[in-house]
Amino acid sequence: MSSTLLQRRKLFKIFTNQCILFTKIKTPQNPCFQNPRIQNPFRVLRVSEFSTKFPEYEMPSVTWGVVQGKKEKLVNRVKICDYLKGLGIIPDELENLELPSTVEVMEQRVSFLQKLGLTVDDINEYPLMLGCSMRKNMIPVLSYLEKIGIQKSKLGEFVKNYPQALHASVVVELMPVVKFLRGLDVEKQDLGYVLMKYPELLGFKLEGTMSTSVAYLVCIGVNPRDIGPMVTQYPYFLGMRVGTMIKPLVDYLVSLGLPIKILARMLEKRAYILGYDLEETVKPNVDCLVSFGIRRELLALVIAQYPTIIGLPLKAKMSSQQYFFNLKLKIDPEGFARVVEKMPQVISLNQHVILKPVEFLLGRGIPSGDVAKMVVKCPQLVACRVELMKNSYYFFKSQMGRPMKELVEFPEYFTYSLESRIKPRYERLQSKGIRSSLNWFLNCSDQRFEERLQGDYIESESLGPSFCMGGKLVLPGSEIVSDEEDESDDDEVLYKRTVSL
Repeated sequence: MSSTLLQRRKLFKIFTNQCILFTKIKTPQNPCFQNPRIQNPFRVLRVSEFSTKFPEYEMPSVTWGVVQGKKEKLVNRVKICDYLKGLGIIPDELENLELPSTVEVMEQRVSFLQKLGLTVDDINEYPLMLGCSMRKNMIPVLSYLEKIGIQKSKLGEFVKNYPQALHASVVVELMPVVKFLRGLDVEKQDLGYVLMKYPELLGFKLEGTMSTSVAYLVCIGVNPRDIGPMVTQYPYFLGMRVGTMIKPLVDYLVSLGLPIKILARMLEKRAYILGYDLEETVKPNVDCLVSFGIRRELLALVIAQYPTIIGLPLKAKMSSQQYFFNLKLKIDPEGFARVVEKMPQVISLNQHVILKPVEFLLGRGIPSGDVAKMVVKCPQLVACRVELMKNSYYFFKSQMGRPMKELVEFPEYFTYSLESRIKPRYERLQSKGIRSSLNWFLNCSDQRFEERLQGDYIESESLGPSFCMGGKLVLPGSEIVSDEEDESDDDEVLYKRTVSL
């Protein structure tokens, strides 16, 4: 019996000595010993067999850092769902989502989102945002968004519009998109504006739609340096598929006679054109223009002058303006079509604005029929400021002393600056003792005017250049230009000047 006890004591001593040996830790007093399996001297060594014998004891959650059994998790999930229901939040979509370990953590998340400006209805629109950790998801993402230019006061609006951003990784997903936008020449101070306007950009893959849409636009002639301003103005085109949205629209506009170079210039200045629906808006509007008497060969010129025309509710606007022109200005539908061809912006002009210069001309004693002819010949009259028209008319009557018939024949007189063109040129004519028509000395360039003054003879009266707002300037005698020169220059002069009213 005693021998048995002695053996047991020896075994006990050996066992206890081994345990002490393995639990020695490297300390300033004893730097030589360290058990690689034990990093914390106050931590109890976990036996691996526990995980198999007791499956309810699992490793702590990386997110919440609390060890819970299955029963505890179920109980806490019920408590959290009851808490959310009490706030009016529907937790159905959270069924398969990992929720925090306690109700207190969920309260913090809800409180944080409400401080951003989100309401219960906003959370119900996307309840999955409640599965985002404040420390690992919400705060890093929102801090980065604020850093790149989104105002702190607008972060709530951003989350409301694109709550999926809270799930994103700053380094893996957000930063590459921002770097891509900067590579397109989007100014640093415009990044916040662009992302507020189109936050879904943060969810796009760089090698997908964004890259192909940019590559196609550059391919058709858009200047790469203008891509950045285009993105700032209308970032939505980065999410458009080339094959189904961008290319069909470009091909259709080119088929109307619009040169591809001119179309590229249009897109650089008005990228929003890419957002017009081809079948629902553009084609019906083109058909509407034709039905109102616009000649097909001039459709390209009309669109180049006023690109917005293909995206307006055109039928209603054209019907209203045509009726107004017929009733108030005594201009028939055919005359109205000629007005639109020369100045398509007229369909968007307020009728009170149109009436002011017309009433001014009628008040000067010009018959309504002549006023109608003047407007058809020079639609820009209806956009002139009455104050400037008064000054020009006073100079015409008091200084020039010419008959009213000349104004009726050359209504473009009111479109020229009194101080920079009319007065200086008229004084030059007076000093030379030359008397000519308004068209002869006003409707030409400064160089041409000087050549005329230096000439020993007066040229015979001609029509002069035909003025078309935003369009091609047709010079008399241009028919002698060679075909090659005409073809090379035609694209450039077509979109010479686009006027927005």
